[in-house]
Amino acid sequence: MADQPPLHWLDLEMAFPPLAQAWGPDSPAPGLLAAGMDLSVPRLLQAYKRGIFPWFSHGEPVLWWSPDPRMVLHTENFKLHPSLRKTLKKFLRQEGCEIRINTAFDQVMNACAMSARPGQKGTWIVPPMLKAYHALHKAGHAHSVETWVNGQMVGGLYCVAVGRAVFGESMFARQTDASKIALSALVGFCRAQGVAMIDCQQNTRHLASLGAAEIGRDAFVAHITQAQTQSPPAWEGLPLYWHQTFFPNPT
Repeated sequence: MADQPPLHWLDLEMAFPPLAQAWGPDSPAPGLLAAGMDLSVPRLLQAYKRGIFPWFSHGEPVLWWSPDPRMVLHTENFKLHPSLRKTLKKFLRQEGCEIRINTAFDQVMNACAMSARPGQKGTWIVPPMLKAYHALHKAGHAHSVETWVNGQMVGGLYCVAVGRAVFGESMFARQTDASKIALSALVGFCRAQGVAMIDCQQNTRHLASLGAAEIGRDAFVAHITQAQTQSPPAWEGLPLYWHQTFFPNPT
């Protein structure tokens, strides 16, 4: 195993170290860049603008990550598999089925917190993260996409957006494919709003099956640096009910 540089411990006055100092692929924690510091809105925005995100478990300090390569979903490459296409067509026809945006952000995060990532015994969406992303949502930079059936939220996801740079965070489902419906809606929304890429952070088989792929960190940072300077999508002022133009064409 190659020697790793010492982990940077940050205080409130310190900036993030260069991304090249993140731990490499042969380390125990590939992509780990730094530890410590607060989860305030300014700090979170500083992190996301540079391609850094927080991810830590209960009892750990705040850990900051910038993996290389980075898993992303180019919205034009989203794979609408036959089974999901069938599900979307049924969803679009069925009375009482809705896609809502930003109507239940805290509930979406709480639901995601109860769904551990594959291979984890617990959740990384710990109370400090819930509090921090609630504040980020109130500041207009964190958003939820929700799947509703007959007045009940059955799935959804939340993401962070800075300009037209969109960073996917987590999703949950209480019914089969409910989170995939929300992701399909986010992809369609992003296509309509000129968002070319959604950050997925880390490689999983599930994301790869939907069309996500890895790109180098330098290419990822170059993209978000340009995208965050563009005017943000129209997250607010949308109808509360689903609208077919949110979706990739399911026909």
